[in-house]
Amino acid sequence: MRPYEPGFVVRDRYRLEHLLGKGVMGQVWRAVDVDLDRPVAVKTVAAHLLAVPVSREEALARFQREARAAARIGHPNVTTVFDAALTDDTCCLVMELIDGVTLEHLLDQHDGGRLDVPTAAAVGAQLCSGLAAAHAGGLVHRDLKTQNVMVRRDGVVKILDFGLVKVLADTDPRLTLTGDGVGNVVCASPELLSGRDRIDGRSDLYSVGCLLHHMLTGRPPFDTDQPALLSSFHLSAAPPRIADSGIDVPSGLQDLVTALMAKSPADRPVSAAEVYAALAPYLPAPDPASRRALPEDPRRPFLVPQGPWPL
Repeated sequence: MRPYEPGFVVRDRYRLEHLLGKGVMGQVWRAVDVDLDRPVAVKTVAAHLLAVPVSREEALARFQREARAAARIGHPNVTTVFDAALTDDTCCLVMELIDGVTLEHLLDQHDGGRLDVPTAAAVGAQLCSGLAAAHAGGLVHRDLKTQNVMVRRDGVVKILDFGLVKVLADTDPRLTLTGDGVGNVVCASPELLSGRDRIDGRSDLYSVGCLLHHMLTGRPPFDTDQPALLSSFHLSAAPPRIADSGIDVPSGLQDLVTALMAKSPADRPVSAAEVYAALAPYLPAPDPASRRALPEDPRRPFLVPQGPWPL
């Protein structure tokens, strides 16, 4: 992948300003769309990492197809894809720049690394709202984790990296995990890890269960720094109960998290919209001043997350 640096202009339009982060797959830059004079985020990904093992042409075609599919989602809880740039050895996704922090960082800022029940439910509900739209469009994320969820300063939750998903109806449903860090499998579903079953939206719901457990207890459900052991836990170990961490939550919420983390997709809730509805009783009380009732008030999304599409 070509070395990018501040001041470099991608596609004669996106001027890179400074690096926001980097990982196994590539880098994320803060940039400026010089045509529209607006800030954007540019994610650069080495083409050979997008699909293994396939030819470079297949990898680029897959990236372009997935970027177009992601750009069609158009949901407040999913990061908007503006453009997809293809170069000789690099793919670049141009996305909206989120003014906020990752869920990982947000948890680090809280005492005990956990959120109270209403706040965790609000984050979970917004995740499900965005996932419902993506799943309706035939997309599955496959890599939900605290680093791929951002919370804006106004409380809106944004799912990152839908530009790297597969189009379920058009590609091999199995996932090849790249990289060797725990982060790749911290919320991975059993069927995703085994590669034996078709991946659908219920795989993302398993990840939502892992995230809810993490938000409520301050720790992921299977807390180890050994990737192989972590994968084994996801495949065969019963999910721990939140009460095992000394945290008291409503029994209905515990039952929901347990169901989301069922080993078989058939034993989980059938849709993100169903999970959203199950989280509704635990959301923060509506602000009386808003004179709005559940389930929607898009002006105050952290109190009342926007409902999933289609309603």
